[in-house]
Amino acid sequence: MPLPRNYVEAIYNDPKVRRYRGNPLIEALPPVLQTKALRNQLIGEVHFDPADCFKDSHLRVHEISSLLDGFFQPLAMHRQLEERISLMIRAGYVGRNPADGSLNKKMQEGYLRAMEGDNTGDRFSQSNSTARCISLIGCSGSGKSTTVNRILATYPAVIYHPNYNFLQIPYLRIECPSDGSLKSLCFNFFREVDRTLQQNTYQSKYAHCGPSELLSLMGALSTQLAVGVLVIDEVQRLKPKRERKIEMLEFFVELVNSVGVPVVLIGTPKARPIFELELQAGRRASGFGSLFWEPMENKTGLIDPVTGKRRLSEWEAFTNKLWKYQWLKQRDELLSDELRECWYDLSQGVLDIVVKLFVLAQLRAIATGLERITPSLMRRVYDQELIPVHPMLEALRRDDVEKIIKYSDLILPSVDKRILELNAQIAREQEDKTKAVSFGNNEKALRLYHMLVAVGCDSELLPKLIEKVFEEHPALELKELMKIVLTWSLELPEDKPKKPSIKSIKESEWHTLKSEDLRFKFSQKQGSFYQELQLEEELFDMEARLKRVS
Repeated sequence: MPLPRNYVEAIYNDPKVRRYRGNPLIEALPPVLQTKALRNQLIGEVHFDPADCFKDSHLRVHEISSLLDGFFQPLAMHRQLEERISLMIRAGYVGRNPADGSLNKKMQEGYLRAMEGDNTGDRFSQSNSTARCISLIGCSGSGKSTTVNRILATYPAVIYHPNYNFLQIPYLRIECPSDGSLKSLCFNFFREVDRTLQQNTYQSKYAHCGPSELLSLMGALSTQLAVGVLVIDEVQRLKPKRERKIEMLEFFVELVNSVGVPVVLIGTPKARPIFELELQAGRRASGFGSLFWEPMENKTGLIDPVTGKRRLSEWEAFTNKLWKYQWLKQRDELLSDELRECWYDLSQGVLDIVVKLFVLAQLRAIATGLERITPSLMRRVYDQELIPVHPMLEALRRDDVEKIIKYSDLILPSVDKRILELNAQIAREQEDKTKAVSFGNNEKALRLYHMLVAVGCDSELLPKLIEKVFEEHPALELKELMKIVLTWSLELPEDKPKKPSIKSIKESEWHTLKSEDLRFKFSQKQGSFYQELQLEEELFDMEARLKRVS
């Protein structure tokens, strides 16, 4: 009988660590990843083709939106978390070995606890657990859940051991329920076990049980299925009374100390009182440790201690990587220091906000015809599109701890809706533009037209040249067609020298001009245009010049 799709059959390899050898639960896991391999496993690449910058606007919207789910750049904190989880899973299995009988002992103890409804662990205090537990705390949007999901995805969901007729679940990830009840949390656990095993057994089987009994059953099932690590997300949602919180914490201690299952608790700063309660109760022996994920810092001018040369900070490297993914016709290839500073000030280094601000700025640039990202555009997007998270970001700017805790759960639920609205606006404007130059709905001809306009070949004869090239060379690729049209445009005869025609451009359209055009710069001014030109050293200093020549 074939295994279900998310099952794999165990293949045993040398784990290359003495204490891990001889344990099939560890030997069946993927090898410990080195730094480079880990980066390749975690990174989220988005396909980018420079030619796509000249696609129709409504198609570019889809390319830009792919950044929301596809882009992921591993940082130092992500590598640190992966190392912790890798150690926790393997160390937790050391005391649960089916080859030497220690797993069977854990299963028998778990069975007795479940039968007696006891989850204190006192009866089996002699158990020597090698498991640990950590908490991961960070503001909403800091990438906690996304990172954990990517790390867990490097492990198979279920491993079948035919030699032992045994199923192993390397990880289980559950979310605290929105109602914050301990019973609902237990049902989420059993529901996730059923989903992982592709069956419908445990949730219905234990529907009648009370919270205390459910906790004991969770521990027994975690041992029976050799759960490598239990990840509990959104811990701040737990809202039981103090007695229930203590019971919940005692259960986590029991999972770690007696059952041997490592636990990762993930939450926003609102979850801190739960962990503080654990410390106040004097249970420091439970192995709790905390990782606090702060937003990225805006550091510059870092020096490599080995080479003595300047190196990029994480903020600089992250934004440089993201900046490459622009589907804009007038895009700036290099990210200016001014725009990078503005980007950080508006996002405060919160990863989710950094990416969403970048995506919305590109969509706004297409919708307005600006076709590039400027500081003033990014500020307008922040002011109009990110209103729900203004309180949290302002608290981060002021480093106001109390307000950070208060607003740490704020999210952006309307981004997808706003993307659809901008897409509809862009589609309407695209339709108006293509009415004048349609080429009989020849998509390839339209694309060639936009590419030639983008490189400065904007002539009244351009539509006729494009029609001609498709008549004479219908089978050629765009690259060859573009060369032919450019050659033709250079060979056009000049009858008589004409005075250069001055094309009148309305002030409302100045934002569509080239970046170096003074009219464009005037359209982007924030204060005094004269002062901005002085700061950019674009004014001719006549007095200084006269002093040098006199």
